Amino acid sequence: MSPVRDDAVPVDGHDAVAAAMRAVDRRGFLPRAQRASAAFDQPLPIGHGQTCSQPSTVAAMLRMLRVPRGAAVLDVGAGSGWTTALLAHLVGPEGEVLGVERIANIAAWGAANVARAGMPWARLVPAAPGVLGSPRPGGWSRVLVSASARSLPQELVDQVAPRGRMVIPVGHLMIVLDRDADGTVRTTQEGTYSFVPLVED
Repeated sequence: MSPVRDDAVPVDGHDAVAAAMRAVDRRGFLPRAQRASAAFDQPLPIGHGQTCSQPSTVAAMLRMLRVPRGAAVLDVGAGSGWTTALLAHLVGPEGEVLGVERIANIAAWGAANVARAGMPWARLVPAAPGVLGSPRPGGWSRVLVSASARSLPQELVDQVAPRGRMVIPVGHLMIVLDRDADGTVRTTQEGTYSFVPLVED
């Protein structure tokens, strides 16, 4: 996997991700009945057929994403808000994180969870009807997708900024997509994973 350039200052992904996982307690992003299982390395149900992904998978995806300080990050399928808060820790107060979630009840709960985390540069909102992701002028420097697409969604590819990166499961394959400064898109495969389906319609 080739290095990704970014105008923001890069950080050591492994150290930064480990620090974020320690700092952002998964228990605060789980239903009360699931909190005793927060330390287990497994997906946990959060209602409406959705899950909070297992910590090892989340850590792997964040390392693939290589989030720099100060980056503008889109978190698609944000669910309970845990990944949104982890991303907020990675980008720091000079960055911006937007989580979007399709299921209104989960989005409202996730938004409250993110607000409690005390990082006002991150927020979680309900997905706009008929819109996948959240288009932004100039695109997002990083896009994290935590649900499995049937095929690589062009609508999300178009939201990746030049010199940006997206990590997205497609089927059972984890895809890392890089957009060069000239707009050229390259993809690599980074192993197999299981996720709930991405709602694309």
